[in-house]
Amino acid sequence: MRKVIVEPVHGGWTVKVETVDNPMMFVSGRAAEDAARDLALKLARGGEDVELELRLCGGERAARFVVLAPVEQEDRALMLNVSRERAMA
Repeated sequence: MRKVIVEPVHGGWTVKVETVDNPMMFVSGRAAEDAARDLALKLARGGEDVELELRLCGGERAARFVVLAPVEQEDRALMLNVSRERAMA
């Protein structure tokens, strides 16, 4: 499962993919989250399951999603919110 992480850095936000050396930089967290979500869905449509993690300024996890690749060609990728806080509420 490929992992995509959104986290704050000095002056903005990054989107990192575990196996890629150059993170994407964004001024706003919203732009970073949108780009990460789009990337996760594209990777899933390409056949890879993806874990998408959103982190807060202190480094703690704000949310976690799993994006599942389509089972059949006509299916869409499925994004599931698997954040512990939501699952237990």
